[in-house]
Amino acid sequence: MSRLTIATLNSKQIKFILQMKTYKFLLPAFVALIAMVDCNRPTADSESGPDALAAHIDSTITPGDDFFLFANGKWFKENPIPASEMYNGIFQIIQDTVNAQVRNICESAAALDKAEPGSAKQKIGDAFYTGMDSISLNAAGIEPVQKYLDQIDQVQDLQSFFKEAAFVHLTAASPMLGIYVGQDDKISSKNAVNIYQGGLSLPDRDYYFATDDRAKTVRSEFVNYIDSMFTIMGYDATKASAAAESVMKLETDLAKASRKREDTRDPLKNYTKLSFKQLNDLAPNLDWTLFSSEMGFSQIDTVIVGQPEFLTALNGYLKSYPLSVWKDYLKLHFLDGVASYLDDHTFMTSFNFYSKTLRGIEEPRPRWKRVVGTTNSLLGDLIGQVYVEDYLPKGTKEKLEEIGNAIKDVYAERIKNLDWMTEETKVKALHKLDAMIMKVGYPDQWKDLSSLQIDRSSYVQNVMNASEWYTRYNISKYGQPVDRKEWHMQPQTYNAYYNPSNNEIVVPGCNIMVPGYESKMADDAILYAIIGGSTFGHEMTHGFDDQGSKYDEKGNLNNWWTPEDSIRFYSKTKMIVEQFDGYVAVDSLHINGDMTQGENIADLGGIMMGYEAFQKRPQYETNEIIAGLSPDQRFFLGYAMAWMLNMRPEAVANQVRSDVHSPAKFRVNGPLADMDAFYKTFNVKEGDAMWRPDSLRVKIW
Repeated sequence: MSRLTIATLNSKQIKFILQMKTYKFLLPAFVALIAMVDCNRPTADSESGPDALAAHIDSTITPGDDFFLFANGKWFKENPIPASEMYNGIFQIIQDTVNAQVRNICESAAALDKAEPGSAKQKIGDAFYTGMDSISLNAAGIEPVQKYLDQIDQVQDLQSFFKEAAFVHLTAASPMLGIYVGQDDKISSKNAVNIYQGGLSLPDRDYYFATDDRAKTVRSEFVNYIDSMFTIMGYDATKASAAAESVMKLETDLAKASRKREDTRDPLKNYTKLSFKQLNDLAPNLDWTLFSSEMGFSQIDTVIVGQPEFLTALNGYLKSYPLSVWKDYLKLHFLDGVASYLDDHTFMTSFNFYSKTLRGIEEPRPRWKRVVGTTNSLLGDLIGQVYVEDYLPKGTKEKLEEIGNAIKDVYAERIKNLDWMTEETKVKALHKLDAMIMKVGYPDQWKDLSSLQIDRSSYVQNVMNASEWYTRYNISKYGQPVDRKEWHMQPQTYNAYYNPSNNEIVVPGCNIMVPGYESKMADDAILYAIIGGSTFGHEMTHGFDDQGSKYDEKGNLNNWWTPEDSIRFYSKTKMIVEQFDGYVAVDSLHINGDMTQGENIADLGGIMMGYEAFQKRPQYETNEIIAGLSPDQRFFLGYAMAWMLNMRPEAVANQVRSDVHSPAKFRVNGPLADMDAFYKTFNVKEGDAMWRPDSLRVKIW
């Protein structure tokens, strides 16, 4: 799964990306980066200052007690979390780099007097200009979207409600449920309509029911937030308070009908194919013909429903809750979805809850950073083309391919030598690995954004136009062959993903960059730890984790394992679930080992593959010492650098409740505690906090 989470994407892009089950790491920023490096192998002597790995070490920490803090602690002490951020670390360094570069692209485009209408520069410049025009935004208030709120107010029956719900889905948010077009898990060559549970404002259903103090505070503040949003819409105090209580009750019922996040991870248990008639029979109170046609679907024959019981419950709520409550609910979700693109008061109301209360962020980022992020998310393919031309280092594709192929070769060797897998299943696993496609650098074909309307009339309307464009682009795929060449990330995106339905890995070009090594390529110990281990190795392992292992070499949901192999595999995955269940992330809040197991398996497999591939490199074979560190030490320190993130307690708590990825500290200490080579390199012994007996060290791949 992905390395990062989304902060600046518009709501529809966020929804689409979260539907992809394949990203490496979800943290709170969907960032890009500009890699200003050459592709020459470094020498042991550095001309650009102290070696970053050595400089970050906190020698007051015993590596066997907390390797994450040992490797990164000094940097954390010297670089406190900025008031405008929920974390500080490697991704913040990268964020600052990309912000500066994309800002230059945006400002240059915005400064043009006569940009050609419809050109990339016109769209980039106008999107940025409208976002930076705070005077006009504050003068307008919510007036630019008032007509859309009025349309919802005019709803008189469920039929007109569904029309407005479809409009909100297209432009701002995902009320009631999630719906999108994606590959059919069982027929990967076919695009299918997928429907899944949704419609919640809080990050996860657990927030509506958890009894710890943090969750109680969030619920209380959420009701206050809803009240404030209705006040912004013009409700008086009594009406706003009543509407807030009713919407909270409705969302709590939707949460009650939703499966727990860990229960949505099994693709087989979350796959129910229904005819369109069966869908109507399942939830007849929802006018599916009207709703789908308003969104742009036509002649739907079948749908894939993730959680049928949720639709059954929703069907009942459409009648048991008054239409007035559903209208308030829809208005909240619409304004919630566009609040960041309106006046400062509306923006701050949203910020104070979603950023401050939920994630502990003290103050907003400067406007230019927010607008740069939004522009990059709206027009990423247009900006990406500039990035490839002007900033992507020569030789990036070749280096990424070298590392990816090296990891693939190691994976094949390890599969052949597994002592728990039968020969019959090994043949199929090797066939899947051999068929795995690696896309690196940048796409051969960019999205055609010529029909996307962007101008200087309204910032929020530009965002809504882009949201509608991306949603309709997704819907247009229904009935069309799957485009296996399509990328779902831009080259300036510091991220990577594995798509099980395509059996493919996608690694954008900017992943080559390592902070602290801007003037030269980092040494192989670091590259094979970060790019080899936490990127290629991680993503390849997703093809064989508890979810990916259910897909065959063509990307079809198909059990290719013998029963005996499945039993042995799940006995090993059970061990990693128990290991991570034991970790306390913040306060008394434990990691959910079941919910995070796929990512934990991928982390463990990734670091194993990266280390073995690195052992074949000249730096390892000659035992080259750099900055007083051996190849082994540099490799493990490099892996810790990949997750060098100091997060606020609120952000950690939010991640544990709502994310399938473990917090950064445990993505380092967890898998390393299972590696014998780590114990030997740093003399980890019984009595150290990270020490685990041989019988409990998880070894899967």
